[in-house]
Amino acid sequence: MYTFTTHSPAETEALAKQVGGKLRTGDCIAFFGGLGAGKTTFTRGLAAGLGLPDLVSSPTFALVNEYHAEGCISVYHFDMYRVTSPDALESTGFWDYPAEDSVFVIEWAENIAEMLPQSCIRIQIDGNGDQPRTVTVEGDERFADLGC
Repeated sequence: MYTFTTHSPAETEALAKQVGGKLRTGDCIAFFGGLGAGKTTFTRGLAAGLGLPDLVSSPTFALVNEYHAEGCISVYHFDMYRVTSPDALESTGFWDYPAEDSVFVIEWAENIAEMLPQSCIRIQIDGNGDQPRTVTVEGDERFADLGC
């Protein structure tokens, strides 16, 4: 487990860009944190670290946003705010997306925590408003050398 403090959205995005640079196809990122914690900001940085253009937006009303660019790993960005049961998760088509050829990013992962693959990289973001953010990354040794 690796814990960092960021003091602005730009710092949060920069940390996320480092994380994104370490991701591989098949990775699953599960975000835990309250409303306004910075999950979408972090996703913007992840996408930048994967070489994707600045297309990231919150998937709140779409349930999933897809980000693709030639020569880059595709990202499927899910919002599980309204998904709270295995049946509800199944109805989203979540399991139909090509996980092995992409990276999954899941906001509101606490709603489906028991249904997540064990291999998911868990990222807890605490703080809101103008407060600093505490970012905790639960993943393998790839993330040991991150820094703000």
